[in-house]
Amino acid sequence: MTTVDVAEYLAGLREGDADHPPLAASSAGRAVVAVRGLHAFAAAEQMAPGDPARAVRPPTPPRRLPKAIPVSDVARLLQVPGDAPAQRRDRALLEVLYGTGARISEAVGLDLDDLELTGADREVATVRLAGKGGKERIVPIGSYALRALEAYLVQARPVLAGHARSGQPSPAVFLNARGGRLTRQGAWGALRTAAVRAGLPDVSPHMLRHSFATHLLDGGADVRVVQELLGHASVATTQVYTQVTVDRLREVYAAAHPRALG
Repeated sequence: MTTVDVAEYLAGLREGDADHPPLAASSAGRAVVAVRGLHAFAAAEQMAPGDPARAVRPPTPPRRLPKAIPVSDVARLLQVPGDAPAQRRDRALLEVLYGTGARISEAVGLDLDDLELTGADREVATVRLAGKGGKERIVPIGSYALRALEAYLVQARPVLAGHARSGQPSPAVFLNARGGRLTRQGAWGALRTAAVRAGLPDVSPHMLRHSFATHLLDGGADVRVVQELLGHASVATTQVYTQVTVDRLREVYAAAHPRALG
């Protein structure tokens, strides 16, 4: 067995033949990883003179573009009906997720001290989000999210806080029915319920984050500003969203320009 043999094996997996359909990069990669592991073991145990598979790297799966939902669908999603405390909480939670691009763990991790809503200039209301690696960032919060959040804090959160079994009130912004911090699973459930009611059953919290970034870029925001808002360490991570907006531009161009299609 030589390196060429292993490389040809990988190529055969990707191309397929009359009896076997071609494999996707992820499936072919798993097969090659298994082959590499076998040869590495044989070489380590001195059962083979060398490791011919070491130089053959598994194929890199194509990078999936993040999914964003249209602004109109976001608006439907955020129309959570009802004035019950949990419903006001859910409305505020979804508005914060979309209005700040927060990860779901960042949203449920918010404490009251992380909110700056009552400054002299309400246009610069902000939230402090604790991202990956404990890195904090300050993100502005828009008027829709601000109104939903204030309504929840004034009219609903005190009711939920009153259900706490321990005498110690929770510092969390978003509370569950027992007065404790809302969990990631609880937040997922809130989104799932709202999505089903809106006829959007496949929406995830990360899709709201993707939509936040894509809609900002569609509106003309600089990619480095979006990078800061999302808390990405590298602008290269954020630039994947520009591919989404380029696709949108191509669609508009193809539909609107008189000489776009020949």
